[in-house]
Amino acid sequence: MTGIYSVIMNAGRGALFAHQKAIEVTGHNIANVNTPGYSRQRVNLATNDPISVGIGLVGGGVRATEIQRIYDRFLGLQINNENQNLGRWEAQKGALERVEIVFDETSGYGLNQAMSEFWNAWQDLVNNPSGHVERVTLLAKSETMATTFNNMYSNLEQIQKDMDTNIKGTAGEINLIAEQIADLNQKIVQVETGGINANDYRDSRDLLLKELSSLIDFDFFEDSNGSITVLVANGKPLVRNYFSWDLSTETNPDGLQNIVWDDNNGNTVDITNDISGGKLKGWLEVRDVAIEDYKTRLDNMASSIITEVNNSHTAGFDLNSNPGEVFFTGTSASDITVNTNIAGDVNLIAASGTALGVPGDNSNAIAVAELQNGTFMSGGTATYDDFYNSLVSDVGIAVQSAGINYDHQEAMVSSLDNYRESISGVSLDEEMVNLIKFQHAYDAAAKLFRTVDELMDTLINMA
Repeated sequence: MTGIYSVIMNAGRGALFAHQKAIEVTGHNIANVNTPGYSRQRVNLATNDPISVGIGLVGGGVRATEIQRIYDRFLGLQINNENQNLGRWEAQKGALERVEIVFDETSGYGLNQAMSEFWNAWQDLVNNPSGHVERVTLLAKSETMATTFNNMYSNLEQIQKDMDTNIKGTAGEINLIAEQIADLNQKIVQVETGGINANDYRDSRDLLLKELSSLIDFDFFEDSNGSITVLVANGKPLVRNYFSWDLSTETNPDGLQNIVWDDNNGNTVDITNDISGGKLKGWLEVRDVAIEDYKTRLDNMASSIITEVNNSHTAGFDLNSNPGEVFFTGTSASDITVNTNIAGDVNLIAASGTALGVPGDNSNAIAVAELQNGTFMSGGTATYDDFYNSLVSDVGIAVQSAGINYDHQEAMVSSLDNYRESISGVSLDEEMVNLIKFQHAYDAAAKLFRTVDELMDTLINMA
């Protein structure tokens, strides 16, 4: 009797419990087949310690030792690293595509056309220096070119401001993710302190790390208690155990937003230059490097046109035989505009090279018109058209490069995600096979109890 109870009954009970747990885990896998970031789980089974029955050792049945999470830690690190680069190029691609629209010369009205019409209007004035229609047309084309400069510069500034909004919003997203990671740290430690694997919590935390990696670059390590520490910007803690730190933004001298880290004691540290990945890096590179370069080049071209046209115009004489005034006011692309005096009286346009030559002399108009072919840009090696065409070309190349890098990183991350799915993902076919296998094992364990019952009946009847 003792042998029956101690061996068969215990073995049957252990088998029932073990395979019941295996069925539960299999059902959990099936339920989460489409859950993002879920890692397949498996019940590990092991034999119980054998029992001595005098003539030898008899097996003690089976037990479920743990619920294991099928996960490749190294692969997870690879995905996060590549996701940082993907976020960076995604942000750059989107921002530069907006910049490309500002410099679009294939549809609509661009600066190239505005400058061409401006120089052509001067050429028309050369053909009829006293013509009122030619002067009115020149004024209109001059104002159009100046306005085009203004609008392009303003549009670039607006893109920078929009990226500032993205940067500020992303800092808030990072703070929310950091809080969630700290909360999961606490749950994982509480669960695993009891010797149980916090598989689902770990999946949620890894998914948050992947999301975080698309926003900013970071390093992290896991402590012995199961919590992780997340570091950004060369060592600034974002999460440690159950605590998180905040990122925020502060206005820099240029009026743009810099990323700062708050030490939770009221002190902030500017970490803008220490960010090297994620969407934040992509936006910062376009905002602070690319767009600033484009604005500077527009300013240089506008400033040169202002200077050269004004120098030539003031050397001539208007229809009143008076020396020409400055044609443009302002100093850059942002504020170039036609002199309000000339805008109010086109007779002030100085087409003549001498006072005595008025109204038929066109030598000064010729001098201004010939500025189109002058090499005033790039250290005296490029015309205005060449300089601007080079700028437009550089914008196109930057957009193309960002697109190529984005496509490459997207393919990399997609490939790694697929590889992760092959390791950690749920296969419905495999789970259905397991379900049937564990079901049969459970049924077989249940039969042990019927067998014991039959043995008991036999013994009782014999007595």
